[in-house]
Amino acid sequence: MAPSLLPLGHETRASGRRPWPLIAGVLVAVALLGLLFLASVIARGDALAFDQTLILAMRVPGHPDVPIGPAKLPSIARDITALGSGTVLTLVVTLATILLLLRRLWRTAALTLAATIGGGIMVSLLKQLFERARPDLVEHLMRETSASFPSGHSANSAIVYLTVATLLFPMIRQARVRLFVIGATMTIVALIGVSRVYLGVHWPSDVLAGWIFGALWALGWWRVELALLARTARRGSALSPLG
Repeated sequence: MAPSLLPLGHETRASGRRPWPLIAGVLVAVALLGLLFLASVIARGDALAFDQTLILAMRVPGHPDVPIGPAKLPSIARDITALGSGTVLTLVVTLATILLLLRRLWRTAALTLAATIGGGIMVSLLKQLFERARPDLVEHLMRETSASFPSGHSANSAIVYLTVATLLFPMIRQARVRLFVIGATMTIVALIGVSRVYLGVHWPSDVLAGWIFGALWALGWWRVELALLARTARRGSALSPLG
């Protein structure tokens, strides 16, 4: 990968003037503590008050089998939730990897595959570990058979979409374009998670845990990519006659 694709020097200087590393560290620590709290509660078999409140808020009062909203909304929710399905996510990863290979970004392509495949395996292992039952307060608007915690659609969509978005940054020079990509990605991931609760197949805490785990996983692999880019840039500088 060509180091010139990412202006590391500029970003390093900027981070030295601003408290972004500290802010990011605090946010990551809070997110990790939140994930550990949710996991401990579910492991003990305790209930979370907001789970019942939020899932019932998406059904007509007194009719847990009737979702709120227009008649077409359940169909729209199923279309949105499909964006987090294994088939769609595999297609996204495949196309992103092909694009990176065509750009000769071999390392980034390898990291993309490692991050997404490894993340999917971790989510499956967590489901088997906690074995939480699906919600029983409302009727499910689609069939699901796996364990409930964490939400696979929420976690895997965060892993795949955020990983692809951040690892494609070397091909995106403009900051505002990067901001748009991240904003659009977060919107898609958020809608997928909400659709899982609306369809009655996940507790809100399943989705929240999936979002947190997926985001932390994706950010971790992004930091790996940044570290590798910085090391490549330092090597290039050391080998340069002007260095």
